[in-house]
Amino acid sequence: MAREPQTPLDEELARREQEAEPQPVEGELEDAVEAAEQAESDQVEIESDNPEAEMLAARVEELEASVAEAKDQALRAAAEAQNVRRRAEQEAEKARKFALEKFVKELLPVVDSLEKALDAMADEATEAHREGVSMTLKMQHDVLAKFGVEAVEPSGEPFDPQYHEAMAMVPNPELEPNTVMEVMLKGYLLNGRLVRPAMVIVSQAAG
Repeated sequence: MAREPQTPLDEELARREQEAEPQPVEGELEDAVEAAEQAESDQVEIESDNPEAEMLAARVEELEASVAEAKDQALRAAAEAQNVRRRAEQEAEKARKFALEKFVKELLPVVDSLEKALDAMADEATEAHREGVSMTLKMQHDVLAKFGVEAVEPSGEPFDPQYHEAMAMVPNPELEPNTVMEVMLKGYLLNGRLVRPAMVIVSQAAG
């Protein structure tokens, strides 16, 4: 189809449309070129700074590791100091509690003798005599109790090798096997620690 010839009006409209389109301005082009060159320059500068930044980052990591190690060592040292102090306190407490152990062992035979003397007194012994021995024995027991000493009298209880020492085993159908039938000599504890086991006779099953 043949193109219709343009009229003067059409030519005028085409000219105005062409003038209305944005045209590059020389100054704007120069600014755009300069901005691009600056961006490229900045990129080159950043890239040139990377080795130093990496060195600084590595140094920071090294220092952080050193600080963490120092903190760990400080915590370990504090914990060890606390353990040492706790052990020292425990040893001091133990020494305080059991400092009298040897003395108590030496004193127990005296108590045993007084108990035997009181049991052996016949009817012909005067009341004053018996009362005097009984009072002396009570004073001994009170002093021992004051310093944490307690007697072990397991008559009728199950035999316990940690606190009892069997002197003999006797058949007894009336008692369960391994029951303490008789206490020949009392045992004693000092603040819960065994000073002397109780000397006992233990029942066994009848044959």
